[in-house]
Amino acid sequence: MKEIITINTEYITLGQFLKLAEVIQSGGMAKWFLSEHEVFINNELDQRRGRKLRNGDEIQIPNMGTYVVKSNE
Repeated sequence: MKEIITINTEYITLGQFLKLAEVIQSGGMAKWFLSEHEVFINNELDQRRGRKLRNGDEIQIPNMGTYVVKSNE
């Protein structure tokens, strides 16, 4: 089942997303997390913490879950 992550802006960075989705506990952990785990955005492997996620983007983290970004804008 996909978890919906709601944002109130046009986009959110992958690092901010990981914290908002409670995958990591602080923004400083993003670089480490992305070096240790595979993260797929719209079925493509991406490990750039500055990657912009927009409304409708799907994030898959194996053994953790699948998330969809939803914008209130």
